[in-house]
This record gives sequence, structure tokens and C-alpha cells, in this order.
Amino acid sequence: MAQKDNLIQWFPGHMAKTRRLMRENLSLVDAVVEIRDARIPYSSRNPEIAKIVGAKPRIILLNKADFADKKITEQWVEFFKQRDIAAIPVDCRNGMGLKDVMPAVKAACAELIERLKKRNMGSRPLRIMVVGIPNVGKSSFINRMAGGKKAKVENRPGVTIRKQWIKLNDGSELLDMPGVLWPKFEDNEVGKNLAFTGAVKDQVMDIEDLGCSLCEILARDHFDNFSKRYKIEREEAEGKSSFELLSLVAEKRKMILAGGVPDTLRAAQTVLDEFRGGMLGRISLELPRLRNER
Repeated sequence: MAQKDNLIQWFPGHMAKTRRLMRENLSLVDAVVEIRDARIPYSSRNPEIAKIVGAKPRIILLNKADFADKKITEQWVEFFKQRDIAAIPVDCRNGMGLKDVMPAVKAACAELIERLKKRNMGSRPLRIMVVGIPNVGKSSFINRMAGGKKAKVENRPGVTIRKQWIKLNDGSELLDMPGVLWPKFEDNEVGKNLAFTGAVKDQVMDIEDLGCSLCEILARDHFDNFSKRYKIEREEAEGKSSFELLSLVAEKRKMILAGGVPDTLRAAQTVLDEFRGGMLGRISLELPRLRNER
């Protein structure tokens, strides 16, 4: 990844290979399940997926919905419904909402299923490609759907590096594709949202700068959550710069270096980890209004 003009970019070579795999294997599947992060449904989309999938039936899963604002997630579901796309809030770790996935897939594939029945092929299993950006929960989804450990799961991006076919109990087959970003983020807000949620490796980020940006957003748009977690009063945060907010977090958590200097690097990692883990409460960073995408 390279940072130029403060734009966040990360496109490992295996992701370019995944784009080719998606195109090559699309003819083998009946539908596509795209997994996004419910906190950032716009930023966690890969704009190339819609182009690659084309007219193939597609269902969107809004994963980590338990970390997102419920009312805003409902707005996103309606947003996609208006575009004739089924969107389902889920939590792939504990299985919440996953019982609705296969009925939605079968509804989206109703015409195909009817054609197969007329050709006496009604028993032919549905084949579904699972796609999404890194660290969005694809492997957790597949493991839950398969009823056991089938795909490798780690809380870091770029773990799945090759396609895998997984058979479900009802005979359906899932094609797990590696997580794929896209070559260039035109909008720095998108890049930062992906970094906040862990879709971009921390090792290639300026963690302190990222922590400052997240503190600024939390103090501005989600102050009650920010205040409750870090015991910061509104008058303490009023007028503070992003770095001063991060320093305040360090002081509240007693993260102090020699000489009484706040350990802002440690504080930044803490804020990021706690946001990613849902410890600041249910927070959505994006609203569906003014979004023009499929």
C-alpha cells in the first residue's frame, strides 16, 4: 500500500488474481452473496463486484449488524430494497439473521429453480459465490452456514488467498473467494472507513494518525458513546483538535510515557481495537442518503 496525497491504497497482488477468478467462475454459480460491514455499507462495497456480477442474482449481507446503529441499518435495508436487492442484517459470528439467507437466495433464483424443475433437474444444488472485501466476515459466514469449521478464520485481512468450494447440509454449494479491494480509492473517506474497521492491514497504516481521525469522528458524531467509554466530559472535549482528543483518551486510560507525555500511539491502537470490537456501542459511520450505487 502507498499513501499519496493522504489517500489510503492497498491492493496486494493476490487481489488482482481474485478479480480474474471471479470473472472466470461466475458462470459456475447461480447467485452471488456479497458481504459488507453494516457500519460502512457504502465504503465496504467493492464497486467492481456489481460490474463483474452483472445480471446474476445478488444478495447483500450487512454483517456485524450488532455493532451498527439498528435504525440506520434498517434504512440501508430499505435503500437496497428500492434497488431490487435483498439486504439482510446479520452477525456471522453468532449466526444472527443467517436463517434468512437461503430463503432469500432461493427467492432471487426462483426463475432458475422453476426452469430446472421443468427439465427434471429440481434436485440440482444451488451454487453460490461468496464475495466481499478482506476481514468482512466471509469465512465466519461460511463456517456458520456449513455447521462447522470449513474455512480459515482470523481477525486480520488477507487470510483467504484461494477459492474454496464448501457443501452445505441442504446440498447447496458455496464458492468462497478471497477478500478483494480495488486498485484505487477515489474518496479518502472510504479509505479511512476501511482502515477504521480493519479491512486494511494496520502494519501499512499510520496508526496514530488513524486514531486521531477516529477520535475526531466519535467526538463529533457519536459523543455519548465516546464519552461513556473514555469518561470524557463534553467541556473537556470542546474545541479540542483530533490529536488533543487522542491525548485525552491516553490520559483517561493512564497511558503515560516517561516525563508525563501521553502515549498517543498506544491510545490510538486502543480506540481502534475497541471500535472494531463494538466496545463503544452500536455506531454506524455511514447513512444511505445521497448514495448512488448498487
